[in-house]
Amino acid sequence: MKESYKIEISSRTIVFAVFFVLLLNFLWLIRDVIFSLFIAFIIMSALKPYVSFLEKNKIPRFLAAFLVYIFFLTSFFSILFVIVPPLATESALLFRAFPSILDRIAPNAMSLLNLDSVFQYLPDIANRFFDIARSIFSNAVFFISTLFFGFYFLLEENVIRKIISRFFSEEKAKTALVIFDKAEKRLNAWFWGEITLMTLVGLMTFIGLNLIGIRYSLALAVLAGLLEAVPNLGPTISSVPAILLGFATSSVMGFAALALYFIVQQLENNLIVPVVMKKAVGLNPIITLVALLVGGKTGGVLGVLLAIPITVFLETILIEMVNAPKLGENPR
Repeated sequence: MKESYKIEISSRTIVFAVFFVLLLNFLWLIRDVIFSLFIAFIIMSALKPYVSFLEKNKIPRFLAAFLVYIFFLTSFFSILFVIVPPLATESALLFRAFPSILDRIAPNAMSLLNLDSVFQYLPDIANRFFDIARSIFSNAVFFISTLFFGFYFLLEENVIRKIISRFFSEEKAKTALVIFDKAEKRLNAWFWGEITLMTLVGLMTFIGLNLIGIRYSLALAVLAGLLEAVPNLGPTISSVPAILLGFATSSVMGFAALALYFIVQQLENNLIVPVVMKKAVGLNPIITLVALLVGGKTGGVLGVLLAIPITVFLETILIEMVNAPKLGENPR
């Protein structure tokens, strides 16, 4: 005779499930705020060592944080003001020239697919892209809030400690602080490593494109540097316009562009990444691709850019939670 099993669900389980679903829905509604806080946390992680250095040299915490933050913002906006005007000009010229470039490379494909009707809208697409970019930066609430949060996190040395101590017991708070410290260090390494990677790849691409004589070298180099923030896919995507431009000029130029990007890729993968990034990221390629897809689906362009640091942050938390008993034992 078969035994019948009865599954009972307590009211407490139902209430917990309902509240969990509501919490997920609430987090989805405020995802922009979460993105803002996370960007601020990355900025704090990147700048905190410099503030601590100044503080050790007898400079008050507020003044140290203010000086470091002002220097960071000044450097960031100075680079934008120097690069954006020529970049916008070259990008517009590149978009206008692309239909004729493809027509020279594959005229049959152009007539077969009737791409002329598509490419006549490319300038509008480019303008809309820049409109979207401008709207992101013109979102005063998001931008100013992120800057404010970043400065507040930088100014308040123990802000994470204060928040955690309110919600956890002393023993669990120590474990949580160890986790956050390690996540902070990994994000610091990721941020400056990524900045170094983007700069080096952009410079190598710019110099190489000028040496082989391909036009729009600044726009293509900036594209290569920016897409370096998207692992695996970014470098490959950034090489396509330059290779097409090369083949539109001559087959020799096309193969030269292909060789240039191949060399840059090899230097990046075998020399720059191991030296610069070390073990800051160390994510599996499959996890990286999944993170990028999820980030793009949930947060668009911003989600793609933050996919890797968020994954690094969550991975650190999960790894340290597994080792939590060891961390909690005799924290001397």
